[in-house]
Amino acid sequence: MEKNKKEISKQNKSMPREKKKDSVTVKANKKGKHINSFLNFLRILIIPIYWLIKPFRFYGKKKIPAGACVYVCNHFTMLDAAYVAATTWEQIHFIAKKEIEETFGLGFLARKAKAIFATRDGNDIRTLLDCFKCLKNGEKIAVFPEGTRNKENEELLPFRHGAAAMAIKAKAPVLPMVIYNRPKMFRCTHILVGDPIELTEYYDRKLTQTDYNEADEKLRSMLQTVRAEHTEYLKSRKNKKERGET
Repeated sequence: MEKNKKEISKQNKSMPREKKKDSVTVKANKKGKHINSFLNFLRILIIPIYWLIKPFRFYGKKKIPAGACVYVCNHFTMLDAAYVAATTWEQIHFIAKKEIEETFGLGFLARKAKAIFATRDGNDIRTLLDCFKCLKNGEKIAVFPEGTRNKENEELLPFRHGAAAMAIKAKAPVLPMVIYNRPKMFRCTHILVGDPIELTEYYDRKLTQTDYNEADEKLRSMLQTVRAEHTEYLKSRKNKKERGET
């Protein structure tokens, strides 16, 4: 019996141990902030250079709440995440395509920045659970619900499922963010931040897929409203300049 125990112990030691998966969440510091040093390093390294090449200006940046929220933003280019990242020094978990995780170099950077990877159809239960865990921990999530870069002339592509579901389940506010004009070299891009809202009408209910579809459509409508309001603002400003008003 003793001999068998020793043999089993030797076998267990010789077996390769599974590598412990890093936690998706980030611990809060003494000030209650969730800070990822590596993500901040990327912010310092990339955002100033990107701003010099494709300058941008925020409208409504002060509306960004502290703690948990779900950024919902439209999508033009691969570097749209830089606009979201530039809004805060807190941890933001970006929802990225599963293919990126397996890409050499970019996959490493995304994992270190604690991106959350999702399948294209948006029905990945593991993704929703990871997002829920981060939101309940007081962290931020960023979603590009169009699911792909907008190369069309339409303002917004149809939304894919997931953004509304995670906000509802975690009872977290949604922050609409709009890239107003398609980013171009040496032309200022306007980045609009709308008022955060909570989808309280869906809380504590047994929801159907129709309910989630309706909530996703509300998010899409939010972004369209933010865009329309900025269009009116730019028109009024132009009219004032033409009349010689300040």
